[in-house]
Amino acid sequence: MKLLFFNLLLIAAGISCATARVAGTQATQPEQAIRTGADQTEKYIPYLTGKRVAVLANPTTRIGDKHLVDSLLARGIKIVKAFGPEHGFRGDADAGASVSDAVDVKTGIPVISLYGKKNKPSKEDLADVDIMIFDVQDVGTRFYTYINVMGRIMEACAENHKELLILDRPNPNGYLVDGPVLDMRLKSGIGAYPIPIAHGLTIAELAQMINGEGWLPHKMKAQLKIIPVAHYTHDRPYTLPVPPSPNLNTQQSILLYPSLCLFEGTIVSQGRGTYYPFTVLGAPALKGKYDFSFTPVSIKGMSATPLHKDQTCYGLDLRTYDMTDLIRERKINIRWMIDLYNAYPNRSKFFDRTQSNQMGDINKLAGVYDFKKQIIEGKSEAEIRKSWEPGLAAYKKMREKYLLYP
Repeated sequence: MKLLFFNLLLIAAGISCATARVAGTQATQPEQAIRTGADQTEKYIPYLTGKRVAVLANPTTRIGDKHLVDSLLARGIKIVKAFGPEHGFRGDADAGASVSDAVDVKTGIPVISLYGKKNKPSKEDLADVDIMIFDVQDVGTRFYTYINVMGRIMEACAENHKELLILDRPNPNGYLVDGPVLDMRLKSGIGAYPIPIAHGLTIAELAQMINGEGWLPHKMKAQLKIIPVAHYTHDRPYTLPVPPSPNLNTQQSILLYPSLCLFEGTIVSQGRGTYYPFTVLGAPALKGKYDFSFTPVSIKGMSATPLHKDQTCYGLDLRTYDMTDLIRERKINIRWMIDLYNAYPNRSKFFDRTQSNQMGDINKLAGVYDFKKQIIEGKSEAEIRKSWEPGLAAYKKMREKYLLYP
């Protein structure tokens, strides 16, 4: 465990190693650095030359330490417009806040919001576009909304006969395939495809699955061109160079997110309204049950009206939780949900959305109707997991067809 932890520290610092045993001794050889699709400019800039380009982008859309749009413009690529997802093109909007169309101050490029009045490009939006680029960092979960944006981009490109270039990026939770597969009766903005909570795919692999399984309307297929990540495997740890969204601002929060986002369907805060969201759990009613406490407040650009705003919450501090345990188990942690439900003084209020408009729908987050019922009935973790197995096993088999990386 110490060696794994040490290697994780090395990787987080940008240093990684592959250890080979030679003639009874240990020889350490450096692994080749991961190169994102965007970083491999030699593979796609010649292809873009002379084309009218549109880009779906946010602050993670980068070549090295520079925004992709800024870099492409500097290299003479003609970008006619950009599209922005949740949080906006430059990432300055609150979670869930509607984003308006605008003109990017830095470049003068028109930016069309896909998180406001519309959620996919129109025929008119794409009329002067030859090729669309999708380059946004994902975190490997069904309820992270960028994969739904990609699906709608694929749909718009298929409808309007436009090619989609996907510059792939590593999945920081790529090792993890777990959770119930979405019951499509619960399809929503936080779950659009019949995949588990942690899908274990990169953006490009998921795009291939969406195409291959006929999940676009009328079984349309988008014309895809993919630039894969170099030197990546699903088990290789990857520390994101840029936070994928304001409330996933540390590597710890990104790795905890597949487990903690389920709490958005409960009265328990996940730390929105603090500077360490998705690394703590708590509620005012848990006073006396737990010693650790935090107080959510309004924070511009992160959470304007967080759950339990200005109230002291008591619960769990997971900021120093040893992630090697979670990674070794290859499971989302539902023990925290079971424990906090059992500790809550008035359990009938735990999933009651009428208490706050900040709570999500636990059924839509879990993707199945049974999860909430199982927690209330006191089912064990093993019993809950057993109910996931048929769908999860079928998904894992299907997933193998679309993998680009070992």
